[in-house]
Amino acid sequence: MSASASSPLTVVDARPLPRQEEVLTDAALAFVAELHRRFTPRRDALLARRAERRAEIARTATIGFLPETAAIRADDSWQVAPAPAALNDRRVEITGPVDRKMTVNALNSGAKVWLADFEDALSPTWENVVLGQLNLIDAFERTIDFTDPLSGKAYALRPPEELATVVVRPRGWHLDERHLVDADGRPVPGALVDFGLYFFHNARRLLDRGQGPYFYLPKTESHLEARLWNEIFVFAQDRLGIPQGSVRATVLIETITAAFEMEEILWELRDHASGLNAGRWDYLFSLVKTFRDCGEKYVLPDRNAVTMTAPFMRAYTELLVRTCHKRGAHAIGGMAAFIPSRRDPEVNRVALEKVRADKDREARDGFDGSWVAHPDLVPVALESFDRVLGDRPHQKDRLREDVKVTAEDLLAVDSLDAKPTRAGLVNAVQVGIRYIESWLRGQGAAAVFHLMEDAATAEISRSQIWQWIDAGVVLDTGERVTADLVRAIAAQELETIRDETGAEAFAAGHWQQAHDLLLRVALDEHFADFLTLPAYQLLRG
Repeated sequence: MSASASSPLTVVDARPLPRQEEVLTDAALAFVAELHRRFTPRRDALLARRAERRAEIARTATIGFLPETAAIRADDSWQVAPAPAALNDRRVEITGPVDRKMTVNALNSGAKVWLADFEDALSPTWENVVLGQLNLIDAFERTIDFTDPLSGKAYALRPPEELATVVVRPRGWHLDERHLVDADGRPVPGALVDFGLYFFHNARRLLDRGQGPYFYLPKTESHLEARLWNEIFVFAQDRLGIPQGSVRATVLIETITAAFEMEEILWELRDHASGLNAGRWDYLFSLVKTFRDCGEKYVLPDRNAVTMTAPFMRAYTELLVRTCHKRGAHAIGGMAAFIPSRRDPEVNRVALEKVRADKDREARDGFDGSWVAHPDLVPVALESFDRVLGDRPHQKDRLREDVKVTAEDLLAVDSLDAKPTRAGLVNAVQVGIRYIESWLRGQGAAAVFHLMEDAATAEISRSQIWQWIDAGVVLDTGERVTADLVRAIAAQELETIRDETGAEAFAAGHWQQAHDLLLRVALDEHFADFLTLPAYQLLRG
């Protein structure tokens, strides 16, 4: 299928979708094309800079606060723009992909904000990308509904005043959209597709409803990347006649390099910034990826042994709260991966207990809100934040001037007593295979062993396997982690899955592909920056 002759972009290798013409209009594609022409070269240069910076960190095995931006950090006079009314109270945010059922359930969940996710919780099939945009348009027009084909249960939107505020998370800068190409056959960055289509179709519609085009910015690694987003916002608002400052962006601090540039990131986006988020799972992945070959000091223990009370994680989150409140921005806590069970009371009890403890800690530490991944967890998080906030919309008056964080504090990975275990290695293989198989089926968020897994949590698993092999880690059993050991565990897991699912269901799935891809990204000498890059080449649709 191709766009019309008047469009500067072409849709390739994609089957026609119902109502796609409502999303892929000539005017919308022309807007995305203009974003692509103006900003993709800058994106490319910044990706190259990421590689250069990583090479320097590999050489020095350390990182610090930037001396060239010290004046920004030292200047106490500047603040970000005041939060719009729709983003002033963010005490509970629910995250999830933009499929039709999730769109209705998230908006109805009772959360203050819905992170409508085109990134880690979405497998970027063309159908998911285009129909996700359509679902958001339908939601704003209140024409969306959903009937579960299995249960027959019907879902419809509650009254407007009861709905969550939508904040869209586009794909990270590293991902392209292969189905949308320019005249030279070059794909458009997925971030510009997601942002451009959403902004074009909904910015005016949202302003007419007293809200605005709000975004979460993922995988940011530097203030220069934040500067690029700010320039995109300025251009997009001017291009469509939207008042400057209508856009608001919350940046996920989910890379170790961004943790050293929080104030600079807010400064670059100050006219459009609304806060920072502690993206804890990608943050752990970033730590492993960035320091993967820098010696024993940076070897993390089992993923589930690294809690938010670890000293280096405490330093990261407390610095985030301190930074946000110093600059008048919201500090939003991270995702609790535990999910409730409506079938197993004990699993449900444990999940609720762990989520409650996590949200209680965040509220006490000064966060203004936090994330959950399931509607049943919204009341739990609300209770934690209501207890601290009361009738106040946030606690930005808590400046946390007691917090003093050094570069050494952020990098104190070796302060943990826990060590890698065989059970942890097995779990990493299990999660990796099971999540990748789900992603290849077009499901970007998957419940695995009572935890909500997305691309970020799967990345931790595969990067730890790579690091443990490279570092020659010896497990609690006395075994050294080798490629052969990982292959043996993966082969056993594949047999276990075959027994669980049955031969017919196993053959119908993507299990062998998932197994092979996990081993590729975990064992190859060259470390793939993101597992979704090779996975995208295998994704159908």
